[in-house]
Amino acid sequence: MSGHSKWASIKHKKSATDAKRGAAFTKVTREITAAAKDGGGNPETNIRLRAAMARAKDINMPNSNIENAVKKGTGELPGITYENVVFDAYGPGGVALLIEGLTDNRNRTTAEVRNLLNKKNGNLAGAGSTAWMFTAKGFLSIKKDKIGEDELMELALEAGADDVQAENDYFEVTCDPSAFEAVKAAILAKNITAETAEITKIPNSTIKVTGNDAKQLLALMESMEEHEDIQAVHANFDISDEDMEKAAE
Repeated sequence: MSGHSKWASIKHKKSATDAKRGAAFTKVTREITAAAKDGGGNPETNIRLRAAMARAKDINMPNSNIENAVKKGTGELPGITYENVVFDAYGPGGVALLIEGLTDNRNRTTAEVRNLLNKKNGNLAGAGSTAWMFTAKGFLSIKKDKIGEDELMELALEAGADDVQAENDYFEVTCDPSAFEAVKAAILAKNITAETAEITKIPNSTIKVTGNDAKQLLALMESMEEHEDIQAVHANFDISDEDMEKAAE
């Protein structure tokens, strides 16, 4: 869990730049369009679409952009058709990676993902070889100065969360994906904004990574995250605060 929250924190800090924001807009637009195509344009009945639209609002995407992305998915506006892709891979230090994306050209994306892995001492693995190491969970990280642990524990568990853990400067709340919106709403009702709030894949166990392997791994994950076809990268690493800070410089 600690590796997940540390990486989420790094992403949050880096996303402030205009370039990162533009990439975030591209990724969430694709997700909205794909979700609307697969499950319809009504967020009340399409959980995936509802989550994607919430992400769009979190990064201040204009409502007109969101509406157009939905209409492209439902066919009301012309647009590119994207397919879901999942890559199982291993990175430096033997870390398991689960890479999720949306692409209009599977062969191109596969070749580019393989190239990114090869440059950072990683490799593609057989389908399903790492997916079993992760579990879908709702995840929220909240700064400790915003609420006390006992109060957050009571609030989150009552709303349907599975667990609340303290990790450095943050509290980490995990829940079943079906309870994510209720838990997020309960926290927001207290005027508390989560630093990270997403439905993601949490590793069932972690691998300790140090030194150059840690540096290469985080560089690999960042290059993956920057690729416009890749929506998310999940990894089962555990890196010390010191190595994490060095790699993030």
